[in-house]
Amino acid sequence: MFTNGMAIAGTALLPLQIGIMPQSTLTVLIIIAAVLLIAAITLGIRTARRRRLAATLEKRRDDEVQYAFIINPSKPQAATQRLHIQEFCRAKGLNRIRFYDTQLDKDGRACALEALEDGADVVIAVGGDGTVRTVASAVSGTGHALGIIPIGTGNLFARNMGIPVDDIDAALTVATSHGSRLVDMGRLRLLDHPEDDHGHAFLIIAGIGFDAAMIDDTDPALKANISWLAYFVGGIKNLFAPKFRGNLTITSADGSTHSIKNLDFRTIMAGNCGQIPVFSLMPAASYDDGILDFEIIDTTGGILGWANLFGDVVHQTITGKPEQNPLSTNSTVEQVQGITAEITLEKPAKAQVDGDMLPETKHIRFSVDQRALIVRVPDTSTLKTAQVAAANATSDFAETTSILEPVK
Repeated sequence: MFTNGMAIAGTALLPLQIGIMPQSTLTVLIIIAAVLLIAAITLGIRTARRRRLAATLEKRRDDEVQYAFIINPSKPQAATQRLHIQEFCRAKGLNRIRFYDTQLDKDGRACALEALEDGADVVIAVGGDGTVRTVASAVSGTGHALGIIPIGTGNLFARNMGIPVDDIDAALTVATSHGSRLVDMGRLRLLDHPEDDHGHAFLIIAGIGFDAAMIDDTDPALKANISWLAYFVGGIKNLFAPKFRGNLTITSADGSTHSIKNLDFRTIMAGNCGQIPVFSLMPAASYDDGILDFEIIDTTGGILGWANLFGDVVHQTITGKPEQNPLSTNSTVEQVQGITAEITLEKPAKAQVDGDMLPETKHIRFSVDQRALIVRVPDTSTLKTAQVAAANATSDFAETTSILEPVK
């Protein structure tokens, strides 16, 4: 805040004020400017995509089968959307519909299993990423299609699939008409929790370490108000938390195994889709290539390391390639592809799947169910273009695997 003397000087003292601005403050301002620029570009791209989508949906052919709508009633708009779905289906002549509500003791997976047992042909998740992933966990491998009506705050998987997140009629048209893609399903198994009877599904990104701690410390009320931006607040709370240490083994698509002993890291993530709002965390991740993209992140030097890491994310978002900013000095982002990864930690850590928290664990395994899930999508040609672009970026992956030494 300016003093009276500074106010009198006006703009004449502005350069001096900038000159003595603390390094951390200047770094934060640069980060904010970069976020705003990328957000503006993203908005323009989305507007153009929305126009193309409207033209595509006019050509869709309705599919008159039995639909099960799995709804998360905790979402503020759930009741309104249920009525809207009923009216939409009635207008379309889709009369074979049934609703299932998730509950505290009955998640989307349990509801979807019940719906399939009741004879549903297409199971539609109405909710956020948590509802989508639990419903998908049950539908995966059954040969039945998954539809998505996104009414959450992030809706990351819907965004990666090109499903409209702000137009319920468009999303309903996609879910109730022909046009699907086979996609991979990630699994995270807690090996030190034998009570789990299945691997926890993920469609976007699962991880252990900083990313899980950030999500766990994000205020739900703040998230409801400012959506995914609330995660930045949770991240700030964990910037100076201790690092994690453990052993990592990754199995490549060719069956070879590679490992790192006594690895220090901030977070290890496995990605099936790498795009989040505004940024690209894993540019080479492709939802149907049969492999997962593993990202190992570390920082040093306090706030400088985190600023460098942000620069790395911005760099790969702009270039579309899984590579670090060449100017980074206090951060490392290693990206490796494989079909499984196993991590054993010295101390228990928090883990997450698509933003849902799991119990603390010291021993986990990531794996992938290849092309096991049928998802109804709006425009298969658009997704194919995105897939090709991601595939082109994988050629730059080879040099990152040098950090992993073959197991003897």
